[in-house]
Amino acid sequence: MEAYQLSKEELRRVQQIQLEMLCEVDRICRKRRIRYNIIAGTLLGAVRHGGFIPWDDDADVALLRPEYERFRKACETDLDKTRFLFQDSSTTRGYRWGYGKLRRKGTLFLRQGQETMRYHQGIFIDIFPLDSIPAGRLSRTLYNVPCFFVRKLMWSSVGAGTEPVPWKRGLYRLAGRCPEESIKRLYGILVRHSRRAYKKSPWVRILTYPTPTKDYGYRRAWYQRSRLYRFEGKAFPGIYDYETYLCFKFGDYRTLPKEKDRKTHPVTALKLVDVK
Repeated sequence: MEAYQLSKEELRRVQQIQLEMLCEVDRICRKRRIRYNIIAGTLLGAVRHGGFIPWDDDADVALLRPEYERFRKACETDLDKTRFLFQDSSTTRGYRWGYGKLRRKGTLFLRQGQETMRYHQGIFIDIFPLDSIPAGRLSRTLYNVPCFFVRKLMWSSVGAGTEPVPWKRGLYRLAGRCPEESIKRLYGILVRHSRRAYKKSPWVRILTYPTPTKDYGYRRAWYQRSRLYRFEGKAFPGIYDYETYLCFKFGDYRTLPKEKDRKTHPVTALKLVDVK
């Protein structure tokens, strides 16, 4: 399907809806005393811009695995289901990600290449679980292999239609024959192994999401100590040692990228709602 870039006005409305969802995450976590942090571009936006990066069209929060499971459970009873729904592979058939998404009901944000996914694809924020991984760098490098394998299996239904390289597209089509339940079972095995084998490790990662460096993980301590950041006039907890974290993830994070690199995701369909 033909895609288009969001206008500045549309992007700003998307961000306002995502802010509404961040407030809902914060409300639930405060009620249940669940520790979470804004991370990645959302933390960078808070530090560098005092809110969203002007061209950013998503928002990210992360929780260590035990806290993630508590949050997922809390959504069953505490989430405002008139406005939002929580999705992850345990709750949504056809869901192909190893992390959760909070979606805004009544909206549509259909990213190019994901039109075949048969579940609600409203405007969202990502909810990332952080799992334990080996402490040694070589061990983390080797552990990245099953993480990569499971991630590609999950992605296969999208990659089979979007991968431009013919032989890779063929591999995705082959991988796409693997039953969904088998893929979810493999992911569950990976999660359980991480919890049992590396419980005391100082390193964690989002198992089925690429890491920005060859360290193949993040310091657990970054997610265990938080401070409040002003973000779009609200206050949200984020990684206390933002300087070390942002330099690790982005390098020279205070220098703005060139205009040609300030991109939003192309979408093929968009529906917005007003935020009160």
